[in-house]
Amino acid sequence: MKNLLLTIAMSVLGFTSFAATPTQSNKKMETIILVHGAWADVSSWDAVVPLLKAQGHEVIAVNLAGHGKDETSFAGITFKTYVDQVKEAIGTRTNVILVGHSFAGLVISQVAEEIPAQIHKLIFLAAALPHDGDSLLGLAKLDAGSHISKYLTIDKEHGAAIIAKEGAADIFAADAPQQVQDYIAANVKAEPLVPLATPVHLTEKNFGSIKKVYIHTTNDHAISYPAQQYMVKNSKIDKVYTLESSHTPFISMPDKLADIIITESK
Repeated sequence: MKNLLLTIAMSVLGFTSFAATPTQSNKKMETIILVHGAWADVSSWDAVVPLLKAQGHEVIAVNLAGHGKDETSFAGITFKTYVDQVKEAIGTRTNVILVGHSFAGLVISQVAEEIPAQIHKLIFLAAALPHDGDSLLGLAKLDAGSHISKYLTIDKEHGAAIIAKEGAADIFAADAPQQVQDYIAANVKAEPLVPLATPVHLTEKNFGSIKKVYIHTTNDHAISYPAQQYMVKNSKIDKVYTLESSHTPFISMPDKLADIIITESK
């Protein structure tokens, strides 16, 4: 998907027109960590990363274990695996902005809970927005508008959550060009099951102290817009943005998404 998304971003979406000259400023640039969601991989961010780097930011996109080209056995992957990966990417950095898409909303929340002194802000992109004890599967049961359940198979024997190929484009990228939809349908991979069922452990002292931004996606078939609104209404969110996109605005409107992240990085 990596090369495909770059091609789409450049030829279909006019990516190059948005690449700006790095900002000349004495302001210390932020470190932005991007974390992809379930049934995806690090290539999700390919059209967004250059736009953020063009502003002078350090940008690190994390590929979670078992996703993309990573062949880690599902049997060895836990929710902690993901959290530790993001913490390793952060290292000793401070003033970090964490951006989590979809399922990664839980991952970045747990990271913020564990190292709050290093996190400046959390940006939830069409993401699960948890309270203590929530898991993705638990939150998904409350989302009557999601299309995932129509195409989801749980393979307990192999610890996998599987999206049927015929449903992948509808769920994740209904507004993408047809060639992208076809690619997604043909290449959607199974997702490790254990992390999806694992609850987060959050406190008001740590997670609750971090600034939070939510980016709504109004035409979302994975985490429905009403479900997103419900989560935001019942959480402490400092700023809300809205994109008229499917679940994957990094494909359909990477420029608009990057603009929001850049605004929140100032």
